[in-house]
Amino acid sequence: MKIKKRCSRPTPETGINRRTFFAASASVAGALATGLPRPALAQSKQNTFVLVHGAWHGGWCWRDVRSRLEGEGHRVYTPTMTGLAEHSHMLTADVDMNTHIVDVVNLFRWYDLEKVTLVAHSYAGWVCSGALEAVERNVSSLVMVDAFLPEDGTSAYDTNSPDQKVELDKLRASGVITRPSPPARAFGVKTDKNRAWVDSKTTPQPVAAAYTKATLSGARERVKKKLFVRAEGFAQPAFAANYEATKADPTWNTYGVSAEDAGHDIMVDAPDLLSKLILDAAN
Repeated sequence: MKIKKRCSRPTPETGINRRTFFAASASVAGALATGLPRPALAQSKQNTFVLVHGAWHGGWCWRDVRSRLEGEGHRVYTPTMTGLAEHSHMLTADVDMNTHIVDVVNLFRWYDLEKVTLVAHSYAGWVCSGALEAVERNVSSLVMVDAFLPEDGTSAYDTNSPDQKVELDKLRASGVITRPSPPARAFGVKTDKNRAWVDSKTTPQPVAAAYTKATLSGARERVKKKLFVRAEGFAQPAFAANYEATKADPTWNTYGVSAEDAGHDIMVDAPDLLSKLILDAAN
């Protein structure tokens, strides 16, 4: 698979190798636009997917992608991290990024998961990069969806703007253990219906998670099949830099989703397209 293009609306001129895949993606978009039945996401084997949510979200955000993948007979896990969504009652001051890494690692261990396509959205780029240090051999492909790609010794705090750092430090100094969720509009969610749904589900993010230093040996880069999906209309310097870096790296494939198709929550705005991308990355 060689995507390496800004190609949310593929054309013959893009020079992409997997033309049949992109033709299928285009047919999905056309079906959505015309109201025609969605084409089946036909696959010849059962795959295993672990879809990991970002900050303020929970496993709920993968609802539409999960239903599409499961509808084709695949095994899909959408864990919710400690302290968020249905696990919000488990939030304490000690919940940090390492807690969330263990959430993912334990899922692999208790369910004996192998040959997994691991999908990380946003903040989960930190979590899944850390989890890969323990489950690298169990992961066959990796999909980063508008996600952070941390380096060893850095923290999520480092990627915040100066103003955001000031606010985080104020929260931490005052003993507040959570960071309020932004509204769905801040994520660029497209429709009123989807914005209302996201706003009804998001929960505060543990503040300590932003200060946890990543401990990485390069397991993420050792995964042989890697795809970075970028929401091109969402203004986040770290994601933009990661997209450019992965486009320039021959070990990564990339895909740019246009602003008209999706905001940062691509799984909410464009589940058909993202499902196709995830499936292609697994095969």
